Amino acid sequence: MALTGAARVWVWVTAVVTGLAAVGLGLVAVLADLDTAGKAASVAGAVVGLAALLVSIIALLRTGGSGAGSGGGRTVRTGRGGVAAGGNITGSAIGKNSKVTGPRTRPGTAPAPREGDDVRAGRDGVATGGDITDSAVGEDSER
Repeated sequence: MALTGAARVWVWVTAVVTGLAAVGLGLVAVLADLDTAGKAASVAGAVVGLAALLVSIIALLRTGGSGAGSGGGRTVRTGRGGVAAGGNITGSAIGKNSKVTGPRTRPGTAPAPREGDDVRAGRDGVATGGDITDSAVGEDSER
């Protein structure tokens, strides 16, 4: 995954600050006593832990809590007994007791995929995030 300009700057800032902190803690351990170095390391660890918590909360809020990355992908969800598909469906049987009885569907031109559409089927529902072509959809359906 390529970094944007702002992300690259933050990576470098984090690397420089981390390097300086490591050098500073090393100097405290060498120049001061171990008790002081232990206290400084404890404070630094607490600060780093809080910073990590802040970054993880920001990342969670930016993705909407879905766990999805920033790729703008599609979320597919279904309730109990539901059927959901996140893309285009051609020549398929979807749903309880559905069946395909006719000849195989000839491949055609697939529609351009769309990004970011959420697909949700409620309880015992059927939903798709794309085009349904030449398919049996729903209970006891036949193509």
